[in-house]
Amino acid sequence: MLAARDVSVRYPGAAQPAVDGVNLTVAPGELVAVAGPNGSGKTTLIRALVGMVPLASGSVTLDGRPIGAWRPVERARRIGFVSQREDNPFAWRVAEMVAFGRYAWLPALAPLSAGDREVIGRAMTRADVGHLESRRVDTLSGGEWQRVRIARALAQESRVLLLDEPTAALDFGHEMEIFELVRELVGEGLAAVVVSHQLNLAARFADRLQLLDRGRVAAQGAVDDVLDAALLERVFGWPVVIDRRIDGVPQFIPQRKPRPG
Repeated sequence: MLAARDVSVRYPGAAQPAVDGVNLTVAPGELVAVAGPNGSGKTTLIRALVGMVPLASGSVTLDGRPIGAWRPVERARRIGFVSQREDNPFAWRVAEMVAFGRYAWLPALAPLSAGDREVIGRAMTRADVGHLESRRVDTLSGGEWQRVRIARALAQESRVLLLDEPTAALDFGHEMEIFELVRELVGEGLAAVVVSHQLNLAARFADRLQLLDRGRVAAQGAVDDVLDAALLERVFGWPVVIDRRIDGVPQFIPQRKPRPG
């Protein structure tokens, strides 16, 4: 459904590409997690997937068609995107903010239908923000605001969901809820790509992992292939051990570095 082939992105004035020859595909019913150190190219890659940054080389296609060939409204109907950061200059109510996810499906200036409002209500319930519907978004905590943005993406009813650090600022309970929700949506046929620093959490839910290092793919594939102690130590520059006591899924544990002398 969504495929990046040999994608490279170089920002103006940068000495090195932010993303360098990366391949990534995601199909319906599949969750792919992208991880890596700060500055490894994760956000740039996901922005390339949605057509928000120009490519130096390579291609991104959606259903076999170049991403840039889709009209913005067509893209919005097919891809829901939650960015890592979002400024909001207006004090919208939560229900109004989530409702913006429906406008890709509405004619210009058309009001929301009863069906649209049902979709909005379901999206808020699934993202656990229904009780906040009357709150102004400028009064929300960081975690609440993050869940509202996820609800807005769910209200789009898109077939592909791209999430850049969706659990940032969330407590561990809501972290689990978000990953459980994405996993549930994938089980219903959605294709999802999640960028996350929570590598252990991603490993428990993703079908495949992709590990980036300085813009290149350091490893990709099954969880067992990517969560390798020697590989993680090389990429993150920190000693780790691998533990399999949780669900049999490999989990890494950072170790204390020995003190000199």
